[in-house]
Amino acid sequence: MVKYSYYPGNVARQSSREVEDTIQPLCKTLGIELIEIVGYNSDGGNIIKQGNRELQLALNARNLALAEKKGHDIITACASAQGILHESLDTFQNDEIALASANRVLEKTTGLTLNASEISSSHLLHVLVDEIGLDKVEAAVVNPLDLDIACYYGPHMQRKGACGGDDAWNPTYMEQLITALGGRPVEYKTKTSSVGNPSLLSLGDTVMKMTARVLNDAKKAGGQVLVSACTQSHSNLDSYQGKAGRVANKDTSIPVVNLTEIIAFALGHFTDRFAQLRTRAILIGS
Repeated sequence: MVKYSYYPGNVARQSSREVEDTIQPLCKTLGIELIEIVGYNSDGGNIIKQGNRELQLALNARNLALAEKKGHDIITACASAQGILHESLDTFQNDEIALASANRVLEKTTGLTLNASEISSSHLLHVLVDEIGLDKVEAAVVNPLDLDIACYYGPHMQRKGACGGDDAWNPTYMEQLITALGGRPVEYKTKTSSVGNPSLLSLGDTVMKMTARVLNDAKKAGGQVLVSACTQSHSNLDSYQGKAGRVANKDTSIPVVNLTEIIAFALGHFTDRFAQLRTRAILIGS
C-alpha cells in the first residue's frame, strides 16, 4: 500500500462531490491509501494570488506543513491544485525570504512551521503512471472503456517538475492511462490550453470563447467524451458548455467527466452514475 496525504482541492468536496466519491474506491483498488489532511484549507485557486500573493503562499504553506507533519507526500486529483502546490513549494525551496515570511504567519497563527525540503506533491495521474504502473492499472480493469476519448490536462500542472516524468509541453500520460483502461485517446491541439476558470466572473465572454475552443477541438478530433484532469476547469467544460457554444458560435456538445470518474468506472465502481453523468452532459451541451 502506497500512502499519500490527500488534498481534495477547492471543489472535490463542494460542487464536484463526484470526484471525492470516485477517488476513494479507485485508490483502494490500486493500492493507494489516502491519508486525510485534517483541517486543510483552500489553496487560493490563483484568485487570491491576483490580489495578495503572500496570502496565497501562506495558505499553501499551511497545507504543506500539515502534510509534512504526517510524513507523507501530497496527492491531488486537480491539475490546478497540483500546479499551485508545486509553484508554492518551488518558491519556498528557492526563496528563503518567502519561506521565512510564510513561517512567521504559520507559527503565529497555528504553531506550525514548514521545512519545505521534506515534502512533494503529485497529481493522481502521475502517481498512477510513475508509481503504481500502467500494467497494474490495466490488470484491474473490469469495464474496458471502448470509447474515443479526448484528454484535457489544462495548463496549470504542465510545467517542469510538476507533471512527474511526463513531457510538460506535449503530455501523453493521460492518453497512456486511457489506453490501459481500454479506451482510444484522440489527439487535439488545445488539450493543455486554459479555459480561464479563475476569470469566469470578470471576463465572461472571453472565458466562454476559451472554453468553446477546447470543447470544439475535442469534438472535431472525434472525441465521444472529454475527460478532465482539472476539477476547477471541469465546471467550465461541463456546466457552461451550452453558453460557451452560443457565445463562440461553435459546436460544444460533448459529454465531460472528471478523470477520477472514468477511472473508477473502468475499475468497476459507480457504473450507473457514469451513465447518468454522460446523459446530463449531453443535455447541457444540446
